[in-house]
Amino acid sequence: MSKAQIQYTDNHQAALVKILRAVGYRHGPWQVFRDFVAMGAIALSNATDLIQQPEREAEYLKIVARYSKVEASELARGFAHVVMALEAGMCDFLGALYMRLELGDAWKGQYFTPYEVCRLMAAVTLGEQASQEVEKKGFVTVCDPCVGGGAMVIAAAHALLDAKINYQQHMHAVAVDIDMVSVHMAYIQLSLLHIPAVIYHGNSLSLEVWSVWRTPAHTLGFWDAKLHRTEASCAEFRESGIGEPGEMPLVDPDAVEERVSAVLVLRAYATASINVRDQMTLF
Repeated sequence: MSKAQIQYTDNHQAALVKILRAVGYRHGPWQVFRDFVAMGAIALSNATDLIQQPEREAEYLKIVARYSKVEASELARGFAHVVMALEAGMCDFLGALYMRLELGDAWKGQYFTPYEVCRLMAAVTLGEQASQEVEKKGFVTVCDPCVGGGAMVIAAAHALLDAKINYQQHMHAVAVDIDMVSVHMAYIQLSLLHIPAVIYHGNSLSLEVWSVWRTPAHTLGFWDAKLHRTEASCAEFRESGIGEPGEMPLVDPDAVEERVSAVLVLRAYATASINVRDQMTLF
């Protein structure tokens, strides 16, 4: 990012820190941050994921009821700072905010990789492979088995942008994290940057899945159909022992077999995708 862009982002981060700390005097900093990202993620999800809307709207109302009207208004104003910061350019705004609030050290023991390091890793991991995949089947699929705030997926999209490839049309990501706060953070950032992705709240090692979060770019871009149509995916699904994509049901929140379907998707992505962390795939 340019110096001007960094300064612009820092200004929004400073303003949001002030809001969260002010509201946090009564509720506690960790509780406020957790509720802030949960409400933001739910609000974005409800705009396009209509099947899960009733349940998530009920959760939203349960969360916002903890706060006074003034506090809720301040949190809404704080979310505007997230939107404006990400409009300025690609970055891990919420991950940096999380560390700035010292929530990783004091509460969860989590430490997010600085975004510039993620950019370097993404450039090295993707290399020419991304361009070759785009030329071969029209898009590249990436996976992140421990997504955190989404920095590595954002960096992968950034790497494609640097290569003059429109990531909104030519990249799809599947990401997993065991921590619900991280899932919400990643969902907010990938949604606002219009990155097609499905984020699973689950365990990459045990393949347990508790909830599924599809970004608006995934839904509005008809990515379920795109992923199932590609002939390359057909071959990769067969090689992984899962069968034809057409035989694998889409992940439907109302379906009894939702978790089973999600596990199949995770396994398929492990075989078919570029692991953005350039490590052994865990699922």
